[in-house]
Amino acid sequence: MTHASDDDREDLGGFGLDHLPYAVFSRDGGPRRVGVRVGDTVLDLHEATGRPEMAASSLNPFLALGPEVWRQTREQVGDLARTTEGIALADVELHQPFEVADYVDFYASEHHATNLGRMFRPDSEPLLPNWKHLPVAYHGRAGTVVPSGTPVVRPSGQRRPAPGQGDAPVFGASQRLDIEAELGFVVGAPSALGDPVPAAGLADHVFGVVGVNDWSARDIQAWEYVPLGPFLGKSFATSISHWVTPLAALEAAWCDLPGQDPTPLGYLAPGQTRGLDIDVEVVLNGEVLTRPPYRSMYWSPAQMLAHLTVNGASLRTGDLFASGTISGPGDDEVGSLIELWRGERFLGDGDEVVLRYSAPGTGGGRITLGEVSGHVLPAR
Repeated sequence: MTHASDDDREDLGGFGLDHLPYAVFSRDGGPRRVGVRVGDTVLDLHEATGRPEMAASSLNPFLALGPEVWRQTREQVGDLARTTEGIALADVELHQPFEVADYVDFYASEHHATNLGRMFRPDSEPLLPNWKHLPVAYHGRAGTVVPSGTPVVRPSGQRRPAPGQGDAPVFGASQRLDIEAELGFVVGAPSALGDPVPAAGLADHVFGVVGVNDWSARDIQAWEYVPLGPFLGKSFATSISHWVTPLAALEAAWCDLPGQDPTPLGYLAPGQTRGLDIDVEVVLNGEVLTRPPYRSMYWSPAQMLAHLTVNGASLRTGDLFASGTISGPGDDEVGSLIELWRGERFLGDGDEVVLRYSAPGTGGGRITLGEVSGHVLPAR
């Protein structure tokens, strides 16, 4: 390996010194370690620093140390990456990067919500009355959040019968398996039960971001979601990237979101409407289908966090909250297949979906966030 230098900041395939994402890896069946990616190598942070939290099997002990330690560690890792030889990425196995404490999925794209509203409620307003007053969300299942590359078994459940087959529901494998291209936010520093986190507190609690594919069984979801929302149509699998990109690596990616009308209530901090200029690619069986832009979202990450905790709900280390489907205004900018193909086609067994992410880096080029992949296995 050649050591990374300042001249390499814009090289190394989007994994240069201005990125330094974290993951958990093992080598030759050995113990798991926390590592940072530099180009096509992984820097073993336990070996390089001797710090005990870097010998953990998840990022949680490190995440719990809070933003000042995160900042100091990033500076230390940047120095180490210039002088310390890493392990070839091809020689390591990557694992689930953090233990997911709770998982909440938002519905923060106006374009996505409008597209689905027009499909599901063609004779009504596409957005329900509350949508522009609060970030709508559902509480997901932490235990089925899986790392990139984990196969997804086609789920079974109740669904509406086919036309002409009566009114009683039927049981069987989902026929409308879909994806949702999203961005996830990883909580490091916890909060106290009963104490809301203000929108201005995002960087005090959120360590970084991961790519998210919130797999969705649209037929199961359509039958079950009234009146309490998604359940089995969502809880079978949610894929995340192996690499967690620190918020510090995204300082050049912050941008203004399109705007909010009406002005939201005060706790949602109308001034906290900054989003991230992150580009996404949805790839099916090697073909790029769409390119959703995260900068088109309606609700900001800070507002999602404020709403998540305004009732006094506490944050825990390892909490994950996701943006919901990222969809832009164009037909080639949607983040789900139901929008792209208008419900006429969905995933088949054997299909592979890969989500790719990139953003402006602080070094002037672009950084490549961790991708999310998964292929569909038949129902069991």
